[in-house]
Amino acid sequence: MASLARPRRAKKLPPKWPTLRYERKLWRQGIAYIAGADEAGRGALAGPVYAAAVILPSSLARQLKGVRDSKQMKAAEREALAPRIREVALAWAVASASVEEIEEINILQASHLATRRALEALSLAPQHLLLDAVRLAAVALPQTPLVAGDARCLSISAASVLAKTARDVEMCRLHEQFPHYGFAEHKGYATAAHRAAIVAHGPSLHHRRSFAPMKVQV
Repeated sequence: MASLARPRRAKKLPPKWPTLRYERKLWRQGIAYIAGADEAGRGALAGPVYAAAVILPSSLARQLKGVRDSKQMKAAEREALAPRIREVALAWAVASASVEEIEEINILQASHLATRRALEALSLAPQHLLLDAVRLAAVALPQTPLVAGDARCLSISAASVLAKTARDVEMCRLHEQFPHYGFAEHKGYATAAHRAAIVAHGPSLHHRRSFAPMKVQV
């Protein structure tokens, strides 16, 4: 007897390359300054959380070829493309929230705080925000949250690259002060080597002690 069950739909994956689809829709409405924003370091065990905001020009063609979700890029790719993003953008800014702020208000609110700081630091006032699956309740601007936005929307992808490269620089700086944790290699994320270093040396002032994995380690 044939099954009457409906066939499962294949899970739709985000595109390999982000596009300007969402920006163009807004540009056609006369909205010139559209800021894509994203964060980096939300899931790490150590270090600040960073965020970036980028406003791209409506004249943009293929000047940012290769830019995509920073998590899909190798470090060398991000480092090569970050200066190009800054050169092409009408405006860009990077900001952070400290470990102390993360501990005080939690990582979600701290990542939102870093994003607000990046938006406030832009040299042009954005008229609309494109965000990676979040909405900033404290920001009184029209917003479009996009699931997998860092993979689908070029402005958000560009912001993810700037946030990630800026945070990596900070983690390498912390590595110089605390080389026994290996921050330069894992950038504060919960690798086996990082967890072992925490057990061996205890947490530093730059570790997020409220995070559940940290409570297991110390």
